[in-house]
Amino acid sequence: MLEASDLWASYGAVEALRGVSIRVEAGRTTAILGANGAGKSTLLRSIAGLSDLKKGRILVDGKDVTSVPAHRRRLLGLGYAMEGRRIFREISVEDNLKLAWSFGPRRQSLSLALDIVYANFPILLDKARQPAGLLSGGQQQMAILSAATISQPRYLLLDEPSLGLAPIIVEQIYRYIGAFSAEFGTAVVIAEQIATLALKVSSTAYVLRRGVVVLEDESAKILKDGVAQSLSSQYL
Repeated sequence: MLEASDLWASYGAVEALRGVSIRVEAGRTTAILGANGAGKSTLLRSIAGLSDLKKGRILVDGKDVTSVPAHRRRLLGLGYAMEGRRIFREISVEDNLKLAWSFGPRRQSLSLALDIVYANFPILLDKARQPAGLLSGGQQQMAILSAATISQPRYLLLDEPSLGLAPIIVEQIYRYIGAFSAEFGTAVVIAEQIATLALKVSSTAYVLRRGVVVLEDESAKILKDGVAQSLSSQYL
């Protein structure tokens, strides 16, 4: 289980997280919803070890990792696909994947890991020798998601995986996420602005507003009650 307890984080005078607590169970998908500036990215960055906390605690399978640096958290089974298509644009697609594999726990050989990536996203094999910056937006998202999952993490953090993508690519990305989680029992945390999309693939949802959790419930219940009603302007 992944647990974040009473997290406080700020950027200068702006408090991005104010006492946020979430629990992510192994093998399940959790949605983090909210508008721009709600604290979604800061929450994921804090869990991954990329944002400093003023207060709070993060546990991975009962182990306190609050003071553990980001690269060590990856070795403990945390994978993170950042918002904004963060990729090494000047090096090749395959070199990006090799670099991601080298920082992980290396549960399998590099050649097998690459074979799995290319089987899931054949277009990346076609573009393997090209600089990653030349990929289309959808192809870059495939590469980033593959880099995050190439070491088969036990906990996968995804920040706005659908951002700026065509619906057909979004469907392909989410289908891969679901299949990956089911195959490896990976717990997935998805931060999204498109509430309906994230709620359909998750079991639990947290809604953030100005750095505070204002709603926590089962995703199915939120969908049943009506997304527009449950996630009204008072939350988002």
